[in-house]
Amino acid sequence: MDAEVVEKLKRAGLKVDAPDMLRVPIQRDAQKKILPLNEDVPIMGNEGLLMVRLAPISQLWTGTTKPPDLSRTPPLEYQPFFLLLEATAANYCAATGKPETDAEFERLYRHLRRRPDGSDNNPLFSYLQGAARLYLSLRDVSQAEFEAVANRLSQSAKWHAAHVGSTHYHREVLHGLFGA
Repeated sequence: MDAEVVEKLKRAGLKVDAPDMLRVPIQRDAQKKILPLNEDVPIMGNEGLLMVRLAPISQLWTGTTKPPDLSRTPPLEYQPFFLLLEATAANYCAATGKPETDAEFERLYRHLRRRPDGSDNNPLFSYLQGAARLYLSLRDVSQAEFEAVANRLSQSAKWHAAHVGSTHYHREVLHGLFGA
C-alpha cells in the first residue's frame, strides 16, 4: 500500500475504500492511437479523473500473506482486485473496438505474473499493470497473492479458449461482467 497515493486520491474526492469502482481509462494521442501507460496512471471515479504517479508493482508488495486456493470462485476479499483488472481489460477491448484473443489474454496475464514491472508490445499490458499498481497502492497485497491473482486470470483465459483466435474469455467473462 502507498499511503501518499491513498491520501492524494482522498483529497481529490476519489473513493479509495472501493477500488473496484475506480477505473484506469484508456489514453489516446491526437491521432486517436492508444498510448501505453508509464509511471503516471490516469484514475477515474465518479468524482472525476486524476493523473497519479504510481510505484512499480514489485515495490508495492506488502507482507508475506499466503493466498487461498483461487481455482474456484475467488473469496470476497479478492474480488475487487479481479474486478479492477478485468474491468480494465474490458474497457481496453471496448476502446479498440475488438476483443483480444483468449491466447493473448492468457499470455498477457502470465507475463504480468512473471514480469510485473516488464514491458510488452501490446499496450493492454501497460493498462493491466496500471490497474494492478492502483490496487496495490490502495491495499496490502503480498507477492504471492499478486502472483496467484495473475495466475488465476491466465488460467481463466486458457480455460475459455476453444481454438486459435477464439475470444470466449472476452465474450463469456468480460462482456458478461461489464457489457464491453
